[in-house]
Amino acid sequence: MQARPLVGVQTADAKAKVDQHVQLPAVFTTPIRPDLINSVFIRMNKNKRQPYSVSKFAGHQTSAESWGTGRAVARIPRVPGGGTHRAGQGAFGNMCRGGRMFAPTKIWRHWHKKVNVTEKRHALVSALSASAVPALVMARGHKIDNVAEIPLVVDNKAVESLDKTKAANALLKALGVDADVQKVLDSRGIRVGVGKMRNRRYTQRRGPLVIYNEKIPAIKALRNIAGVEVVSVNNLNLLQLAPGGHLGRFCIWTKDAFEKLDTIYGTYKKASSKIGYKLARPMMTNADISRIINSDEIQSVLREKKETKTIQPKRNPLKNMSALRKLNPHGYQLKQKAIAATQKNQRDRAALLEKTRKGEKVELTEAQKQKKTAGKELRKKNTKSAKSYKLKLNA
Repeated sequence: MQARPLVGVQTADAKAKVDQHVQLPAVFTTPIRPDLINSVFIRMNKNKRQPYSVSKFAGHQTSAESWGTGRAVARIPRVPGGGTHRAGQGAFGNMCRGGRMFAPTKIWRHWHKKVNVTEKRHALVSALSASAVPALVMARGHKIDNVAEIPLVVDNKAVESLDKTKAANALLKALGVDADVQKVLDSRGIRVGVGKMRNRRYTQRRGPLVIYNEKIPAIKALRNIAGVEVVSVNNLNLLQLAPGGHLGRFCIWTKDAFEKLDTIYGTYKKASSKIGYKLARPMMTNADISRIINSDEIQSVLREKKETKTIQPKRNPLKNMSALRKLNPHGYQLKQKAIAATQKNQRDRAALLEKTRKGEKVELTEAQKQKKTAGKELRKKNTKSAKSYKLKLNA
């Protein structure tokens, strides 16, 4: 992502010219990692589940006993008594009507998942960086065609003056966010399944996320609008910045909150006593790990590669030339002659191929001529035998 050095500060008047600009915080140049965001979101989302289980007495509230063997029925426990349909029915088992479930759920199940702090921080800053890319924001489904700029920064005075929901709606309309709010209203519908009977009757999409610095009356006015969420810049959460594990949440920043990002997440400046330890944290600017490792800067300071001694396998003494010379001198001489002949043939063949490639006239030796003649005779003989074999087959 090519970051803009300056971001315009919008006001409540849509027609007014932008005269204020703020510098883009360094956190928006963080590499975007969809895999990391999705992984951390899944684990964090599991940590707000409420434990549930079936009653430990369910399916066992009867005095059923097995009838034993000899009655030509299964040995499953059966309900005692007579005169009703229930009498004699199987009980307790998970295959029986009114019996317990198989492997009943317990509240001591492993509900919560551990998430590394560093991993969580990387995912958070990556989600922040993705919120500044208009293509990713639109890909997530937000309607930002009428928005002046992404990231959207609003003047503090425009937000502080809000005390009613009506005024908040007017501000969002002036900023061009009303289309995204209307999308939320149109998406509202009754939930499918039994969840509609468990205090979550309706479902709707997510709208813009308003991020502020200090508590102001406008918070209540904004959060009263369907789909709009508000959060402090000091308490940013991956569950809100990337709902469902999908990056690109549409964020509306107040000017104070936007300027405070460098203080919270750090910059590329060197640390000093005034700045504090948070700005001294290094930030990754290149996500290509292989390119970093193979760079000249890294390779120049690495130690040289150690030479590992390979253990040679035991050789056959008859194939070892020195051993062969001691055990069988005549065999050693034959072996040397065979090696020399092979090398000579290879040299002759290479020279012949080189002459043929250059187009020169090739004169064959007597041995080569005899070998060539013998090859032709052998091919003729093989051709005749093949023809005679075919004739026999056809006959």
